[in-house]
Amino acid sequence: MTLRKPFQIFLAVEKALFLREINKSISVGKAGLFWTFFQPFMQVALFVILRGFILGGGSENYDVATFMASGFIAFNMFRDTLSGSTNAFIANKQLFIYKQVKPIDTILARLLKTMFITSIIVLMFLFIGFFFQYGNIAPQNILMVFLGYLWLIVFSISVSLVAAIGSAFYISIGRVIGIMSFALLLGSAVFFPIISVPAEYQEYFLYNPLVHFMEMIHAAYIPELDDRFVDYQFMMYWTVVPMFIGAWLYQKLEKRIISL
Repeated sequence: MTLRKPFQIFLAVEKALFLREINKSISVGKAGLFWTFFQPFMQVALFVILRGFILGGGSENYDVATFMASGFIAFNMFRDTLSGSTNAFIANKQLFIYKQVKPIDTILARLLKTMFITSIIVLMFLFIGFFFQYGNIAPQNILMVFLGYLWLIVFSISVSLVAAIGSAFYISIGRVIGIMSFALLLGSAVFFPIISVPAEYQEYFLYNPLVHFMEMIHAAYIPELDDRFVDYQFMMYWTVVPMFIGAWLYQKLEKRIISL
């Protein structure tokens, strides 16, 4: 019998867990599946209408729908990765009896599922935009947009690993994260650029690392916006520090997580 290499085992485990997560998403029913893919479209439509009522139309020099679409897709990807990680260990603990399956594999599988769904949503947005010949659908700097989303993915998995480990021992952490999701949505520059915030309040928003990711993506996507408020060093700190903390905690607590 040929022994498989550790990396081959890892890929096989991730494939199985990924297909399991996808099957769960599909099996929630037609309504759940519809909401999964069309939630961003409804969010964009709702907030564009609300913004029109509250602020009036025509005052912005950028395309509001494109701005919100790129923001909601990025934020939803982060939120779904983070919220999905909070119960990843508990929900899959029966799989840990197999020595090939590690707790961290379940987080990576959920991240892959989120990335897969996000990719489909992006393609749907682009298809609809090009089909209806929507002039502002194409990004001005596709490489920087891709880099922004890729960096956000790494940041998401770093924060999610810490959240997953904490939630495994303290369930209330997952509940707090769920409650904070809406506050993060309002304070992460998803549907307004920081330049539109009064100068005396801008610095408070900039303490939120998600704001910098949103500003980076928006600046790369929309020609009328720039990245003057983006602190790339701050983003790097918020990516690397949680990653090392999460890796250290995981190494110390992996056996305890398996035995929960």
